[in-house]
Amino acid sequence: MISHSIFTFAGEKLPGIFYMTIYYCYDAYCGWCYGFSPVIRRIFEEYRDTFAFEVLSGGMILPEKPQPIGVMADHIRSAYPVVEQRTGIRFGSDWLWHINHPEESDWYPHSEKPSIAMCVFKDYYPDDAVLFAGELQYALHYEGRDLTDDEAYRHLLEKYRIPEAEFYGKLHHPAYKEKAHDEFALVRQLKVNGFPTVFLQVSESRFYLLTRGYTDHDTLKKGIGKALSEAGTQ
Repeated sequence: MISHSIFTFAGEKLPGIFYMTIYYCYDAYCGWCYGFSPVIRRIFEEYRDTFAFEVLSGGMILPEKPQPIGVMADHIRSAYPVVEQRTGIRFGSDWLWHINHPEESDWYPHSEKPSIAMCVFKDYYPDDAVLFAGELQYALHYEGRDLTDDEAYRHLLEKYRIPEAEFYGKLHHPAYKEKAHDEFALVRQLKVNGFPTVFLQVSESRFYLLTRGYTDHDTLKKGIGKALSEAGTQ
């Protein structure tokens, strides 16, 4: 495979050419990923003409038997103020209602459906997956949409002009479920044990870990510069 200069990538991928790639490993249900979403979006906007970007869903919540939100509500209730304080993000009142009233909530969190939705979205806008990841996080953590419910995605189909019948057909097609689980397996192969995690791939076999867990924009940008310098691309 042919190397491709960091300075000439203009956003459109050509087959058979290697592009330096930022891999964003996340989960739609991850509160820290929600707090990180403005950071990775800013990095995407700054570097989208320099790198390819790939979003990999990690499958953070995959119980064999779905569990009610009450199982994790206590932990989330103590953790989300820390996320707000450190990242500046705000969790919405509709989401908080489920965390503060778990005995009345009908939520059974599960990472599979939003991960499948991400795989379907990539069919239409593969280069904008970072944006869609942020949309899913906002839909859940601010708007309080249940990502296990098909209706949670309808407003995004209108926004991105994705045909509803096609989207929902793919959302329930076994092939896209398989794609999502392939991403889970790849994330495990990359030895990711927490979210968000970001890598920079500079060659077919060379990866740099940029962050494991939340980091701010300036720190992440410095990490990118350091990785490129060590890799001899600057």
